[in-house]
Amino acid sequence: MEKENITSARQIKRSNRQKIYRYLRDHEQASRQEIAIGLNLSYPTVTSNLNYLTEIGYIRESSVIQNTGGRNAISYSFVKDVRKAIGVYLSGNHMDAVAVDLSGEVIMRVRRRVYFNLDSDEYLRTLGSMVDEIVRESGANASNLLGINIALPGLISDDGEKVSYGYSLGFTGKTKKEICRYIKYPCSLVHDTFTFGYAEILRWPEIDSAFYISLCSSVGGTLLMNNRVVEGSTHKCGEIGHMKVVTGDGAEKCYCGQLGCFDTVCRSGKLDSCTGGDLELFFQRLRDHDPEAEKRWDVYLDYLAGAVSNVRILLDTRIIIGGYVGAYIDEYMDDLTSRINRISTFDDPAENYVYACRVKVEAAATGAAQMLISRFIHSV
Repeated sequence: MEKENITSARQIKRSNRQKIYRYLRDHEQASRQEIAIGLNLSYPTVTSNLNYLTEIGYIRESSVIQNTGGRNAISYSFVKDVRKAIGVYLSGNHMDAVAVDLSGEVIMRVRRRVYFNLDSDEYLRTLGSMVDEIVRESGANASNLLGINIALPGLISDDGEKVSYGYSLGFTGKTKKEICRYIKYPCSLVHDTFTFGYAEILRWPEIDSAFYISLCSSVGGTLLMNNRVVEGSTHKCGEIGHMKVVTGDGAEKCYCGQLGCFDTVCRSGKLDSCTGGDLELFFQRLRDHDPEAEKRWDVYLDYLAGAVSNVRILLDTRIIIGGYVGAYIDEYMDDLTSRINRISTFDDPAENYVYACRVKVEAAATGAAQMLISRFIHSV
């Protein structure tokens, strides 16, 4: 019983410390009294934890708050550059890397256009040199770097050591050891769809649950509940790309081997294959009323509307449209919601629950890095 009481006391102490640390992360600065009132903690509890966090360098005394009626109060602030994290995204045609500080903000980014090929030693050396560059230029080092998360368009094994499903780009079975051959720092592999969703939910403080649809060179989805990614018992939760949406003669074969998957009609290639893989050029042509672009977009939006409607019926939650296509969809949201409303079963206006993503660039790499930041914040 005594041992249980000691363990419980330690857990409470650690929980209070984490609450105080996160409070200062969410506020530019705060005094002891403000923290005590904001978290409903005793003044001695706040004081002891502030002293500890200051001693280890995670927070600092930032200013003195003048008080005309008594002793001046000390204000404390969060030290955002004491740790850094790197996120990398390997897609079909690019390598993206970002460095993120403890506030979750991107402090540096690097992008290289290179065709995905994990069998190429040159490709792996390029990955290693890009990581070296962003670590060096961001001021990260072995002592302050939390690690490197590499987001890939595939499912990762339970132990995080191998790609268990990577058929979209033909890399099933590749291991972390192979992929990170030329990276000098601790690495982890993560599923890209989860990182897309994770980056997005952090930009919506008013939303704690949503379904994120990632429209990239392959299609995926992420279920977010209580500000956390729901992976499912086998890490396949949200794999919306493999819903069957087309039947009959018009059904195309998906990379998974099945016919008529949502991926076959709403991957970004259904749009930019007419512009040499340049999605920005496709949307420019769409704005210029190019007939081919308008025809493709019309078909694309119909399929997307159907998928959104199905997700809404199944989960009854907010839906965020993201990925490569989601970065351009703001100006077409009225058209999309109108199509959803036409096929909606219930009196449930789509404009009340469908949103364009807020993270427009390097979302997967950013989310990958922010996963490491979040893990650190909750471990202090």
